[in-house]
Amino acid sequence: MEIVFLIGRILFAFMFVMSGLNHLTKADHMVGYAQFKGVPSPKLAVQGSGVVLLLGGLSVILGVWADLGAIVLAALLIVMAVKMHNFWTIEDPQAKQADMIGFMKNISMAGGAIFMFALMGIEGAQYGPAITESLFNFSY
Repeated sequence: MEIVFLIGRILFAFMFVMSGLNHLTKADHMVGYAQFKGVPSPKLAVQGSGVVLLLGGLSVILGVWADLGAIVLAALLIVMAVKMHNFWTIEDPQAKQADMIGFMKNISMAGGAIFMFALMGIEGAQYGPAITESLFNFSY
């Protein structure tokens, strides 16, 4: 079963690694949208979120304090959903629909990351091969 957990972690976090790399290598292309959404210091925000996405994804995949990586990804996803996909402020029906889809995608992935955080934090839980133990330990 450990291999199934590892495959799940890789499939879940691969998108964050690729998105983080994209934020870092194509930051100039993303700054305009961040400015449009009113993000302060847009270039720094794009690069900073890229670092968090990359490190959080690698943390989950490699099992280096993967519980911390998962909860950081969840927090970032929620913030990005509210700030970057605020569909409730948009008048144009097509743009509103596109932003709603982005919002729902981020919120659902945040839910998955929170679930992963909780699973990894259960004392003695097995979630596949990992380089370090969980940073947080919960008992129930």
